[in-house]
Amino acid sequence: MSTTVKVGALAPDFKAQAYVAGQFKDVSLKDFQGKWVCLYFYPLDFTFVCPTEIRSFASKADEFKELGCEVVACSTDSAFCHKAWFEKDLPEVKYPVLADTAHTISRDYGVLLEDKGIALRGTFLIDPKGTLQWMSVNALGTGRSVEEVIRTLQALKTGELCGADWKPGKATIKV
Repeated sequence: MSTTVKVGALAPDFKAQAYVAGQFKDVSLKDFQGKWVCLYFYPLDFTFVCPTEIRSFASKADEFKELGCEVVACSTDSAFCHKAWFEKDLPEVKYPVLADTAHTISRDYGVLLEDKGIALRGTFLIDPKGTLQWMSVNALGTGRSVEEVIRTLQALKTGELCGADWKPGKATIKV
C-alpha cells in the first residue's frame, strides 16, 4: 500500500545501507532526529547530469551544516556501485548516499519511475520533528539548483512568511 507524500505530513521513514566517505553504514531517518534533513534522489551512478548535482551538494555541505541540516543522497544503485563511482570520480562527497536497491525509499517518496527502476530528481526538506516542509521533483534530464534548496531552507527556518525571491537579510512579510 503506497501513501502520498505531502508537505506538512511526517516524512516517510527509511533505513538502508549507505556509502559514507569510504565505508558502508546503515542509515535511517531516525539517525537525524532533531536536525533538518535535505534528502535528495538522483537517477543513476556513472551518468552525466548526476555528478554536477552531487558535486554541487558536496560543495555546499558546510553551508548546510551551518544551517543545522544534514544532506543525504539516494539512488536505486547498490552501495557497491556507489563506492566504485564515488571513490573514482567524487571523493569530495562525505555525506551518506543511500542504496535503494529494493526501490522502497524512492517509491515511498513518490519519485520512482516504476518502468525504469530509477528515481526522478526529487529533493525533500524535512524539519527536526520529521515533518516534510518542502519538496521539488525534476525530470531526468534537468539538474536542480542547490542554491534554491539552501534559500528555501533558510526561508523555512525563519518560521515567518517569505515572499518570492526572499533571501536572508530581506524583510519577511508581517501580517
